[in-house]
Amino acid sequence: MKKFTKILMTGLLSAMLLASCGNSQQNTDSSNTGSGEAPSGAKKVGVIQLVEHEALDSSYNGFVEGLKEAGFNDGENLVIDFNNAQGDQSNTTTIAQKLKNDNPDLIFAIATPAAQAVANQTSEIPIVITSVTDPKVAGLVDSNEAPGGNVTGTSDLTPVEDQINLIKEILPEAKRLGVMYTSSEDNSILQAEMAKTAGEAAGFEVSEYTVSKTEDIMAVSQSAIGKVDAIYIPTDNLLAANMTAVSQITTPAKIPLIVGEKGMMEQGGLATKGIDYLELGKQTGAMAARILNGEKPADMPIEYQEESVLYVNQKVADELGITLPQSVLDQAK
Repeated sequence: MKKFTKILMTGLLSAMLLASCGNSQQNTDSSNTGSGEAPSGAKKVGVIQLVEHEALDSSYNGFVEGLKEAGFNDGENLVIDFNNAQGDQSNTTTIAQKLKNDNPDLIFAIATPAAQAVANQTSEIPIVITSVTDPKVAGLVDSNEAPGGNVTGTSDLTPVEDQINLIKEILPEAKRLGVMYTSSEDNSILQAEMAKTAGEAAGFEVSEYTVSKTEDIMAVSQSAIGKVDAIYIPTDNLLAANMTAVSQITTPAKIPLIVGEKGMMEQGGLATKGIDYLELGKQTGAMAARILNGEKPADMPIEYQEESVLYVNQKVADELGITLPQSVLDQAK
């Protein structure tokens, strides 16, 4: 009997240790913060963010501000359950399942994989998204004009036409425009097509330069030398991560790079006219407030950034020997 009791106690202790390890692993994979128990009658919002990143963090902070401006204050009449997947796709699925089971009044999803994860889990709970370039292409809505389901929100599509026109303003004598992008990224293909259309409308002779892997970048950049007066690069993941490989070829050749977003300027981009992710988050928060007040996502078109911000890199301009027009400097942030 004593032997049996000892075995039983050992088994129970092992089970407790395994359970403890399982909980520890879950905490490592994703982070979760919330404002505690919901005050009586408060609305509940579950949040899933793909990864910690300046733009995505700003989107979330703006979202909270937008809700507050609409009368929803976290800890008062609102409870926010924030979850970060830490860039792990398996975590997005786990968090999405958790949020579905929690059944909040609304889910806020930041970035395409996060949005897809929760949309795959529920067609009933309202979902508001942001930092998704094209929700229709991502399979999240029937159309961007009429979502038709439980998903709506904001797109972070950059103002491509304005970016192309910025080239004309900075380089009025430029005639030949290269559009460089990754041929396997749907997001980049969409923006490249827009850039080609806008470039031709602006009077440029437009040529494409595509890459498919990191090893292609320097050779493709070199192939553009002598054939273009400027290069446009959209918000392309591969090229954004390897901007130095482009700029170390183009800058000595005095070819400016107009890029899709501010972060790409840190590694050689000359200028961009892009969106403000904090403001985009506020815009998304305002949409969420409308849903919490009774509107249906199906009837709310995807919204875009209402204003764009002009950024210039004076250091790169000096290296290129370009004098930025006063009209550009006056607008630049």
